[in-house]
Amino acid sequence: MGGHQDLIVYQQAVLIFDLNVQFCRRFLDPIKDRRTIEQMEQASRSSKQNIVEGSLGKSLKMNIKLTGVSRASYGELLEDYKDFLRIRNLKLWPKEDERVREIRSMRVQTNKANESNAADWSNWTNDAERFANLMVTLISKENYLLDCLLRSLENKFVTEGGCGENLFKKRLEERNRTNRTNWSNRVN
Repeated sequence: MGGHQDLIVYQQAVLIFDLNVQFCRRFLDPIKDRRTIEQMEQASRSSKQNIVEGSLGKSLKMNIKLTGVSRASYGELLEDYKDFLRIRNLKLWPKEDERVREIRSMRVQTNKANESNAADWSNWTNDAERFANLMVTLISKENYLLDCLLRSLENKFVTEGGCGENLFKKRLEERNRTNRTNWSNRVN
């Protein structure tokens, strides 16, 4: 397993984490909104880290579970951004909005040091409404990618089996091989 750095879903998670920290520092009051900031930062961190932990584990079942946890955390973070817009009477851009389509079409990549390209998005972070809608769009895209990853992992589990199941098969094969060898030695 592993190789999470090459996954688009991980690269986008790094960007979302970095931009989320910037957003919280710029648009939320560190005293009045302290709990919200903690929740939003923890949700984006947890989402990213669960992608890493899931991909590094040996168990496909655990990878599915942790990817699901990541997806749930992003659902929570998405709701925080929608709340931010609603409470401040800012507009939530519809999916069909030209700006949303532009954001969705942009590629997200990290460099070799796993640093996001957050600076490339600076024209979207100049005011609260644009920044919050950027985050809504990126998180929605991430949720879609995580849903695709989950379907792929679940399909792999169904077709190839899980770690425990495969270890049991190998154990049975070894036991049968040993029994055949022992039987062959007794006969000869």
